[in-house]
Amino acid sequence: MKNLILLNLIMLLTIAVFGQKERTQIDDKYKWNLTHLYPTDKLWEEAKNNLLTEMVKIDQFKGKLTKSSGDLLACLEFSTKLDKEASKLYIYASMNSDQDTRDMKYVSMQQSLDQILSDYSTKTAFIEPELLSVDWKIIEGFLKEQKGLAVYKKDLTDLFKKKEHTLSEPEERILARSSMILGVANDIYGTFKDAEMPSPEIKLSDGKIIKLTGPAYGRLRASSNREDRKNTFEAFWKNYSNFKATYGQMLYGNVKEHVYRAKSRKYNSAIEASLTPNQIPVAVYQSLVDNVNKNLPAFHRYLAIKKRMLGVDTLRYYDLYAPAVKDVDLNYTYEAGCKLVLEALAPLGTEYVKTLKKAMDERWMDIYPNTGKRSGAYSNGGAYDIHPYILLNYNDSYSDVSTLAHELGHTMQSYLSNRTQPYPLSQYKTFVAEVASTFNEVLLMNYMIKNVKDDDIKLSLLMNWLDDFKGTLFRQTQFAEFEKTIHEEVEKGKPLTGDYLCEIYGDIIRRYYGQDQKVCFIDDYVKMEWAYIPHFYMNFYVFQYSTSFTASISLAEKVMNKESGALEKYLKFLSSGGSDYPINQLRDAGVDMTTSVPFEKTIQAMNKIMDEIETILNKKGKK
Repeated sequence: MKNLILLNLIMLLTIAVFGQKERTQIDDKYKWNLTHLYPTDKLWEEAKNNLLTEMVKIDQFKGKLTKSSGDLLACLEFSTKLDKEASKLYIYASMNSDQDTRDMKYVSMQQSLDQILSDYSTKTAFIEPELLSVDWKIIEGFLKEQKGLAVYKKDLTDLFKKKEHTLSEPEERILARSSMILGVANDIYGTFKDAEMPSPEIKLSDGKIIKLTGPAYGRLRASSNREDRKNTFEAFWKNYSNFKATYGQMLYGNVKEHVYRAKSRKYNSAIEASLTPNQIPVAVYQSLVDNVNKNLPAFHRYLAIKKRMLGVDTLRYYDLYAPAVKDVDLNYTYEAGCKLVLEALAPLGTEYVKTLKKAMDERWMDIYPNTGKRSGAYSNGGAYDIHPYILLNYNDSYSDVSTLAHELGHTMQSYLSNRTQPYPLSQYKTFVAEVASTFNEVLLMNYMIKNVKDDDIKLSLLMNWLDDFKGTLFRQTQFAEFEKTIHEEVEKGKPLTGDYLCEIYGDIIRRYYGQDQKVCFIDDYVKMEWAYIPHFYMNFYVFQYSTSFTASISLAEKVMNKESGALEKYLKFLSSGGSDYPINQLRDAGVDMTTSVPFEKTIQAMNKIMDEIETILNKKGKK
């Protein structure tokens, strides 16, 4: 009994000091239920073995794809069936691993599946070259002859559009086989950052000793105590700096992979290789970077307001996440956060809200942080016949409520697309992926502002909303500019070291935050921040947070103003999956991303919020 009491005491002290529970201490109702995918690991293993057995049958279609429409359809349907099962297998292994990245069992399961899928890619390398060996008119005839091919028409059309970037069968086979080693940099990054990299400890102003894990850093950087913020930033980034060379090699390896793939497929650049298949002009990317740089004065106005509200002589980078209004409690339990989200998203209709409730009640989500759990948040909608899953690290802040609304936006887009579109057309492209999520954030903020009367709380919420403009529009574009720059450097033949990455990142961040204009001071250790951003391993993903944000501002405005047909168009957009190209999907929903109009509307909205904040501050007589 004494030993049991001692063990419990040690566990309680561990939680108090390090601020994080073990997974076993969290109630099951706050954990996702992965048995919806496979009831047991044994059944997963059986499904994997069955996949292996089926995969070898792909050879039966070789040499037949252009002989008849029936053979082509049979091959595509067979491949679709295997792809759907492989996706489900991978989701089960990866999300089990995300629960505790220290558990190598599920990492091993992922690795075994990686090998299997690499082998399968090698086996299917004959498909594209074989189809491209004939004239498009042959395939067009098959489409007219065989109705079942209709769901594959877009993929077939896209294949012929990229004909000049498709290699011969032996070359495709080599490129497919290379997937075994490509992606290793990303895998090492995730394991090192979330599982093996030691975390520093700091002593807070109240005497508590805290281990600075990723979630703890996320919480403490928003502390109202400036000294705690300063110490948090300094300890966290100096610890990252201890591994600067390692992080530099990992990111360099990842960028080289992108450049290698682009050159292998005869693209002019890695960014062109990433955007062209989805019919997104590179000019849209560059236009975003240019527009943000032209409107940095609006961003600097936001930073000046932040400085004014914090009452500091010099705004420093570690002040940016601090609560702008003192003594305002913007903490919400998970249950309270769910209630707010359901009420805020009511304008999207009863069916939409009903599905959100289902996600909350039927364990589609993994809510709280635990030791070893993957940091951050995501929604995974790849389990076509099941339902989407959401990973959170909820810490009771308003930011966590906003993240909940954000991820539920992704979930609803996946849910509606999976139930409306056939599997080959269900997966929407990255360019539209962040529209549904940021749209929900807009509705949540609009709801909060309308229902709050207290000036201090309203100021806090408005500043939170401005922080979203900072984080989603300006910060993500800052990341996008960095990502484009480092790819261009590698394409010029320049190696990326940890020091050089710090130099590039430091120059960009000082320009964005106006250090030369004395808007915000950037401590030297902040240059290491690039190493913390997992999206740099996702091949030109981050810019789409910004473009999606500008699109969602325009679309949400239409829905909130009850513009005729706006809601119907938006829900149709959410249900469209990958049935059309992203630019077309957004245009049909009511926003044209090839123009500067969405960006201009976003800056107008930002300035309007800042006007409202300054009006309240002036009324309160705050200098």
